[in-house]
Order: sequence, then C-alpha cells, then structure tokens
Amino acid sequence: MRGDEERYRRFLNGDDNGLRELIDIYHAGLTLFVNGIVGDLTETEDIVQDTFVKLAVKKPCFSGKCGFKTWLYTIARNKAYNYLKRHKARFTDQPIDELFTLSDGTDLERDYLRSKQNIAVHRAMRELNADYFQVLYLTYFEGQDTEGAAKIMHKTKRQIGDLLYRAKKSLRDKLERAGFSYEEL
Repeated sequence: MRGDEERYRRFLNGDDNGLRELIDIYHAGLTLFVNGIVGDLTETEDIVQDTFVKLAVKKPCFSGKCGFKTWLYTIARNKAYNYLKRHKARFTDQPIDELFTLSDGTDLERDYLRSKQNIAVHRAMRELNADYFQVLYLTYFEGQDTEGAAKIMHKTKRQIGDLLYRAKKSLRDKLERAGFSYEEL
C-alpha cells in the first residue's frame, strides 16, 4: 500500500505520527500472525514490539521490491523464528483459550476476527502445522497474494501454491470432522 510506504517515509523524515499510524494499522494482525508461530502471547507481544522497535531505532531501508505489509510481516516472522531457535520452543502448555487474551482482558482474537465463522476457522487453523497456518493466515486474513506470502515465508510462488492447496484440504477435513458447515474456503 502506497499509504503505508508514505507513513514510513514520513517517520524516517522525523514525523513520529507515521510510525504510530503503522502500529495502529498492523499491531493486531501481526500479533495474531506471530502468535500462530510462537504460541505464547506474552512472547508474541514482545516480538511484535521488537518488530516496531526495529523500525523506530534501526530504521531499516524499505526498498519497495515488495509491498510494505509483506516487508513488515517478513521482519516479524524472522524475529519469531529467531525466538524459537534461541529458546528451542514451539508451543507452550498455556490453555488455548488464554493464548489470545491480553493482560487487560481484551480478547484479541475475538476483537480482530469479529465473526463467529472466522473465529471457528482461525481456531481450526491453529491445529494445523505451522506452514499451513501461516499460508492460510497470510492469504485469507491478511489478504496477501501468492507472491507476498512467498516472500514472507521464504518460499517460491509454486511452493506457496502447493502449500495453500494442501493447507485448504487439511483445514476442510478438520472442519468437516468437527461438523462445521462452510461455503467455499
């Protein structure tokens, strides 16, 4: 989005409101995406905060080779995988209903996804393997195209297409076993 690039450019030129606007736009979506990788909301909040701190402090150059959103999600994904490597962790023993509840009691998942169908699908997605979750989340909840998802996940467009096909099939099977009625996923 040109607007996001412009917000970041404004921030780089000294307008702190540009960064605040980016945080407002992307905080909830990044939090859900990273939490799908890390599985611990406390660590997820730290990773998302570190992503925005990187923009604020290191001020990396946005080259424009991809969309701003793709670039930002790639930074967050890399930070999440670095966390997993450092801590040799994948998921916590925290109950699944608590994974998306912030310390102030806000249910991030419910606020962000808004509809029962999306919440049911998102919860079923969390039971899929990490790559399936990521490709479905990026393409359906964040509106990334195949090229954008490929850049974020460090895969080719062909791999993303194949992964998306298998992820949708796996999700359909899971939802059908749970008795979920859906139109077309």
